[in-house]
Amino acid sequence: MVLPIYVYGHPILRQEAEDIEPDYPDLKKLIDDMWETMYATDGVGLAAPQIGKSIRVVVIDGSPMAEDFPECKDSKLLLINPELEVIEDEPAVTRAEGCLSLPGLSENVKRFEHVRLNWLDENFEEHEQDFHGFLARIIQHECDHLEGEVYTDHIAPIRKQLIKNKLNKIASGRIAAGYRTKAAPNHK
Repeated sequence: MVLPIYVYGHPILRQEAEDIEPDYPDLKKLIDDMWETMYATDGVGLAAPQIGKSIRVVVIDGSPMAEDFPECKDSKLLLINPELEVIEDEPAVTRAEGCLSLPGLSENVKRFEHVRLNWLDENFEEHEQDFHGFLARIIQHECDHLEGEVYTDHIAPIRKQLIKNKLNKIASGRIAAGYRTKAAPNHK
């Protein structure tokens, strides 16, 4: 089932997500719904807080970006309880980022593009791997959601001030996203 995307301004996007255990209710259905929602909205990543669940679950498939970023080829990942370490061994890179929770908005974000990730898969088996380039950026972006952050938290204050009206429109639900969205309860 394609779920609505919770947009900027909704309090759940500012909560730190909780780890889950293998007995989390209807986990398989939730994961299937997350994949379906991500693909239906043309996303390359989706974190559970973006669908209203404050839990540490992320789906990523950067394959649509593979032509420009070869490291994204065959990059389908399900991350449960991920732990991220950013490796600052090369200069940070500034690239445009967008987000399903901030429809119609794109801003340049400076990030290091090497990460080490520990996570559990759908069978709760542990994995550890290093990721580079744009795929590392996608992983950081989605893991930010688990910490209650969005990419605009990483832009210069002057830029944030310049897009304040756009952010307020998103928070109030006055947006045309092309998919179902859910604004903050006090902004109906």
